[in-house]
Amino acid sequence: MHTSRLALTATMAAGVLALAACGSPGSGGGQAASTATATGGQAVCAPVAGDSLTVLTDDKHLQNSDNVIPALNLAFAEANPGAVTLLDTVSQTLDTTGLIALNKAVDVDRSTSTQAAEAFVTDNGLAATDTSSGAGVSVVVGAANFSESATLAEIYAAVLRSAGYDATTQTIGSRETYYPALVSGQVAVVPEYAATLADFVNAKVNGADAASIANPDVDTTVAALAPLAQQQGIALGEPSAAQDQNAFAVTTEFAQEHDVSTLSELAAVCGSLVLAGPPECPERPFCQVGLEGTYGLTFSEFKSFDFALIAQAVRQGDAAIGLVLSSDPTLSS
Repeated sequence: MHTSRLALTATMAAGVLALAACGSPGSGGGQAASTATATGGQAVCAPVAGDSLTVLTDDKHLQNSDNVIPALNLAFAEANPGAVTLLDTVSQTLDTTGLIALNKAVDVDRSTSTQAAEAFVTDNGLAATDTSSGAGVSVVVGAANFSESATLAEIYAAVLRSAGYDATTQTIGSRETYYPALVSGQVAVVPEYAATLADFVNAKVNGADAASIANPDVDTTVAALAPLAQQQGIALGEPSAAQDQNAFAVTTEFAQEHDVSTLSELAAVCGSLVLAGPPECPERPFCQVGLEGTYGLTFSEFKSFDFALIAQAVRQGDAAIGLVLSSDPTLSS
């Protein structure tokens, strides 16, 4: 999805990679007991199979702030401040739980993005009270080529239509494709992700080797991004509380067995764990390297899976903890 992640692209729906590092299905056996003691006296926490996943809070802020945020063509935003205000009402309503529900509606329950968006706007009372403020203004809302972006674009378009704007949506493709369209004004607004956009724009302005300006705090990220975006002809709306970024999940049964809700609590309880992730995880700062360095977690084994199958691997007891997306639709079940 976002180019700054661990190869999280639209290929998430692809089949599992045949990797030698993958464990045999069900190797965790669904047993909650800790079977040994690690060097520091903490338990070796065996995987616990279960039906649902719990995301452990990133309480030391390992991940950067990929909050959903409207990105607008600057000329359009300056000419239509009312449109920016409408999009900000979406941001003020949308949180990660809501984003998960939207993704579940589309990816699991098979509603269309348009249907899910209309229900969200209605359920949250987001329709404009002034139904003619945008009359006569045409707006193209762009989207990247994955369902979450398409649904967010439909929400933006629905809210704008409620104010009289002639709003349509267009799925364009990757950021490399829709970004020039946003800058040129071919597209008026695109749902974006703060940290990923920050580093993308920073590279455009300051070069590919520029140090990252993304931060775990979304307000800090947006403050660094805004002036660079303006140089490129882009304005920003308010960031939402909804995040689509790396997260680490255990089964709900595991979390209850060990009484953990944060990654710090996990590190305090478990001396050793089996980690599931994509092949590059052991060498990435936002995956195994960060878990070890930031939280002091220790892993007895890493099991490599195609990203789309990591959550299932944790559920069936192949690993105690796995890398997921914070807006994964299966987290709602």
